Amino acid sequence: MKPATKLPSGSWRVQVYLYKDTDGKRHYKSFTASTPEEAEYAALEWKLGKANEKPDDITVHEAIKRYTDSKINVLSPSTIKSYIGINKNYFTGALGNTKLINLNNTNVQIWISDMSAKLSPKTVRCAHALLTSALDMFAPDLKLKTTLPAKKKPELYTPSDDDIKKLLNHIKGRELEIAVLLAAFGPMRRGEICALTSNDIKGNIIDVNKSMVIGPDKQWHIKQPKTYGSYRKIEFPDFVIERISNIEGRIVSATPSQISNRFKRAIISAKLPHFRFHDLRHYSASIMHAIGIPDQYILQRGGWISDNVMKSVYRNVIDIESLKQNKKINKHFRNLQHDMQHDTKKTT
Repeated sequence: MKPATKLPSGSWRVQVYLYKDTDGKRHYKSFTASTPEEAEYAALEWKLGKANEKPDDITVHEAIKRYTDSKINVLSPSTIKSYIGINKNYFTGALGNTKLINLNNTNVQIWISDMSAKLSPKTVRCAHALLTSALDMFAPDLKLKTTLPAKKKPELYTPSDDDIKKLLNHIKGRELEIAVLLAAFGPMRRGEICALTSNDIKGNIIDVNKSMVIGPDKQWHIKQPKTYGSYRKIEFPDFVIERISNIEGRIVSATPSQISNRFKRAIISAKLPHFRFHDLRHYSASIMHAIGIPDQYILQRGGWISDNVMKSVYRNVIDIESLKQNKKINKHFRNLQHDMQHDTKKTT
């Protein structure tokens, strides 16, 4: 607790330390009064109330806020930002105002059902996961037994080689071309591309060791990768390295959101089927799989944390190649059956 200070208005203020954010900035709760003694008393009363407060006395919304605050120095700024958004959007109603002591499976299940009527299964599951994490910290004895909406298989379009050729020809010479080359032939993520500098390039090897992410302050920050698996060295073909060889400092000056916006406009103007910048990673994964690269090397090159993550997100894309192979198989069997019929007619 900081000593009381006099404000220009004549009031006195006392600040109580709350937490330090990812950029090292300290956050405080302020108490103002007409005298320093009154301000100090209000701050002390608040501190004592927090110290004596039982976990069961806080609401779901407050529990999630405290859980988020406790993770602010160990999770990425984008994750913290998403937690804050989820708490604001989905835990300020009846469930959010429910005290933990009154929380049970019934009111959580009602909340899930209400959310499922208007939101995607993924959104509901993300909100439920955050709730579960907060309860593990503040109400560990409460074990939720709820039914979540079934996952929906994402409908993703994977660009083909022809799509990539057409796109690269359309954006040739622009900064966006560099981003597409790194994503499609890497595959690198937006944040990794935006954080990349000339110091990270040695010959044909690009060292992926950081990412540009947006923080709770809505500013872009260069941070270490979110997972250990994201640290990797990628060997690129000569034509990609040649395209970026004369650039000093940041290879791409845009932010991730600017890349997405420019990419969307380029897709429309090139008259290509709709797909996202992130789908360039799908393209890369599918091509690697199609040419026989083992999953373990696809994992390493793409920076996926586990085989389960890659398969759950990208298998529906990779299976496009399986469809092609199935057509070849069935064509062979149809030809075989046709030959058998022809031979039968000849014998009769």
